[in-house]
This record gives sequence, structure tokens and C-alpha cells, in this order.
Amino acid sequence: MLRTLFTVGLIALVGLVALKLVFGLLGPLVALLFALLWLAVRILLVGAVVYFVIRIVSPATAERIEKAVRG
Repeated sequence: MLRTLFTVGLIALVGLVALKLVFGLLGPLVALLFALLWLAVRILLVGAVVYFVIRIVSPATAERIEKAVRG
């Protein structure tokens, strides 16, 4: 029973050290990852809006775009 408690405590400490490492030393890399993710989401949303407008204005062009993307 005591061994189990020590094991759980040791695993918790290792987890805290891992979190400190990830968000402490590698914090700028994590921030860069989230910044790039945010940029990708913004580009995706702009592309979706543009495609939606093209689909309403010119359905034939939208079909050509769809064929080009799908191959």
C-alpha cells in the first residue's frame, strides 16, 4: 500500500517536471505552434468564404475549382 502511494507520488512529480519542461523551456515553440495553427484557421476561413461567394456568383467556376482540388 505504501509502495503504491510512493509510486503515484513519483509519477505525479515526473508529470510536473514534464509540464515544466514543455511549457517552460519549450514555451516559445508551443507559442509558435499555436500562432501557426491560428494562422491556418484564419486562412481556411477566408478560403471557405471566398469559395462560398464564388459558388453563389458562378456555380460553373466553383465546379471547376472543385474538380481541380479533387483531381
